[in-house]
Amino acid sequence: MSSLTITPPKGPLRGVLSLPGDKSITHRALILSALAEGAATVSGYCQGEDCLNTLRALQGLGIAIERQPDVLHISGQGRWGLREPTTHLDLGNSGTGFRLLTGVLASQDFFTVLTGDDSLRRRPMNRIVDPLREMGAKISGRKGGQFAPLALTGNRLKGVDYVAPLSSAQVKSAILLAGLFAEGTTCFTEPQLSRDHTERLFRYFEIPLEVQGKTLVLKAHQSFKAKDLCVPGDLSAAAFFLVAGTIVPGSELMLPNVGMNPARTGIIDILKDMGGDISVENVREVCGEPVADLVVRAASLKGMTIGRDRIPQTIDELPVLCVAAAFATGETRVTGAEELRVKETDRIRTMVTELKKLQVSIQETEDGFIIQGGATLFGGTCTSHGDHRVAMSVAIAALRADSSVQIDDTDCIETSFPGFQGNLLELLTNSC
Repeated sequence: MSSLTITPPKGPLRGVLSLPGDKSITHRALILSALAEGAATVSGYCQGEDCLNTLRALQGLGIAIERQPDVLHISGQGRWGLREPTTHLDLGNSGTGFRLLTGVLASQDFFTVLTGDDSLRRRPMNRIVDPLREMGAKISGRKGGQFAPLALTGNRLKGVDYVAPLSSAQVKSAILLAGLFAEGTTCFTEPQLSRDHTERLFRYFEIPLEVQGKTLVLKAHQSFKAKDLCVPGDLSAAAFFLVAGTIVPGSELMLPNVGMNPARTGIIDILKDMGGDISVENVREVCGEPVADLVVRAASLKGMTIGRDRIPQTIDELPVLCVAAAFATGETRVTGAEELRVKETDRIRTMVTELKKLQVSIQETEDGFIIQGGATLFGGTCTSHGDHRVAMSVAIAALRADSSVQIDDTDCIETSFPGFQGNLLELLTNSC
């Protein structure tokens, strides 16, 4: 089990950072490229273990993928070109890969078993199993399909008009991918618009998809051609350094080529509302996604209330926003974030537990946090609980501690941000 020790910098953080490709887009690019007709490349892909597990699963389904350091060459086999795997498909910690592939495999004319690690097997799967069963899917699993492993016996699917009880890009994407194989029209409605990477990629691949307010309408479709893709930098990965550059006095960091999907930019909007100094430069569009260069400078923050209406745009970044709130003036309240309890860990409880070890005044509520700002952090020993976002958030908090902080069980960082430790340690070295 690896650990990471952060010694607070003696000076400001300055530099240009390379970010991994967007994890959410990489999963979808892999899957849609596999289902397309013809060969294509995916450049700038995320090399974290989550995405590599999706890649390996597709290889197990008969898709030829040649992996190079920054480019994937994928031979798409069309919608019906997947083959029955010879063993179960292990998605590791990748909830996105697991749920999206469940949508794809529900219609295939073969048998598949999907599983994952201990953390993934504790995460709720009935949220995709229930609507897929409405479409005609034959799925069995632990506790009636509530938890992985899931066994899928391919079956002919029919379109469904599904109204989701919660906003989830993973659920939406699973249903839309299943809709590619379904007879008739598939409609999906969610309470609030979740991130729309799947919809943008559908349009990029010229798959007809209508947007009617909060409802998506996908009509029975035949095939689509492969297209080369370029994946932008991951804004969720950038979030850690946006907070780092904000809370360490005198800092200025440049983050080039960052995806700026409007459903993902809550972290930037909230930091700005708290008083953050973030510039968005060189805005452009790449393969249907908005992209920009970000410059963050140190700033004094003030506490605020982050309500339910802002949660879908910030759900993955809330752990590191707790760190920003710890150094703000006044109180910050986060409400409506109960979805954090069913991530890789119960992120409400784990963030409260670990930040309290550093003397942050943070209180757990049923659906979020109450944080009293103005913290003076102390060094100590923390743990990640096997959650990559907890590990990286605590590492950022450690930048303002009075002495070194050791974070145990940091192998999990590899699931999403393999270069995190190198980037952070380089900044710390340059700040001396």
